[in-house]
Amino acid sequence: MTLVSHTAELATPRTPLPTPAPEPAEAPSRQPRRVWAKVWPGLLAVALAVAAWQIVFWTGWKPDYVLPSPGEVGAELLAFLGEPKFWQALGNTLARAVLGFALALLIGTVLGIAVSASGVLRAAIGSMLTGLQTMPSIAWFPFAILLFGLTENAITFVVVLGAAPSIANGLISGIDDVPPPLLQTAKVLGAKGFTIYRYVILPSALLTYVAGLKQGWAFAWRSLMAGELLVIIASKPSLGVQLQYYREFANAPALLAIMIVVLVLGTVFDGLFSKLTEIVRRNRGLGATRL
Repeated sequence: MTLVSHTAELATPRTPLPTPAPEPAEAPSRQPRRVWAKVWPGLLAVALAVAAWQIVFWTGWKPDYVLPSPGEVGAELLAFLGEPKFWQALGNTLARAVLGFALALLIGTVLGIAVSASGVLRAAIGSMLTGLQTMPSIAWFPFAILLFGLTENAITFVVVLGAAPSIANGLISGIDDVPPPLLQTAKVLGAKGFTIYRYVILPSALLTYVAGLKQGWAFAWRSLMAGELLVIIASKPSLGVQLQYYREFANAPALLAIMIVVLVLGTVFDGLFSKLTEIVRRNRGLGATRL
């Protein structure tokens, strides 16, 4: 090949390589549909509950100062949003809930690992944890008040006792369900002590552990509401104190409005734990939960 022909070949424009077609983007209309598919069952439940409430109100089963209409309670609820005392009470209740649940999480996790690792501890306190879990939290308050008086410590004490056994039992169940071949393989590869718990046992027990956390939060929230109704601390408003206050003054609209706030908060936190469960299941290639 001569220099001239080689130069001509270089000068000849080459056909550009075809660029890969971009992947089709998800239709914008699908995202609102997905959100609506998740939201509408809850909205339907709320609508049915409000409709049933309104029908009962119309029947005159109870006088309106005992069972007010949904509209009256809704107006009271909107009025709360502009009151600084309501937000202070809400903040105090949430702070107690977070503190009590954090302590229960720490204690329950340590207890769960210790009981699952020791046959002696399992035989000694395994059944006691189940008994503590089934014991009504309100039954602890006379003892808690005797120990700590009408203080924050009495409420925290019962919240921890209400939530820690559920967390511990959830972790114990998860560890018990770890497949034996997985443990044997880990031991053959040299894992032992803290390493086998950190990289094998606890990750395998995570799904059941999260279920225990969700149940533990439910017990903690119930214990907290009972505690705030019984242990009233001066100059420290809370949702429970407001429930008691409006009951004593027969303010039914405000009482029901606070009850709705408690219900909504419990539902929101339950949804957060459900979302956490969904993330864990998705990371493990499992299907979404039905509830």
